[in-house]
Amino acid sequence: MKVGISVRIDVTKIDKTRLYKGAKGTYLDLTTFVDTEVADQYENHGFISQSVDKDERAAGTKTPILGNVKVFYTDGQQQPQQQSQPANNPTIEDMDDSIPF
Repeated sequence: MKVGISVRIDVTKIDKTRLYKGAKGTYLDLTTFVDTEVADQYENHGFISQSVDKDERAAGTKTPILGNVKVFYTDGQQQPQQQSQPANNPTIEDMDDSIPF
């Protein structure tokens, strides 16, 4: 399935200590969770945050939500208008347990 996702982040929230040099530039690992079936009151379908490594995850480290993601395309069709759900600030723990990390 093809999905088009628009991402908007607040770069002032980036923890610059998490930036790292690679062979072709400076990188930042990010994580996003997307629910194509449910949108919040602003029509966002998920959020994006800085990634944490395995040890940080085990220690319960959380990074701030940097921004939101919005699904605008699925399988050749515009994303249908969805019934808005109340706004909330999901956490990793709120997401599906089948995610392999």
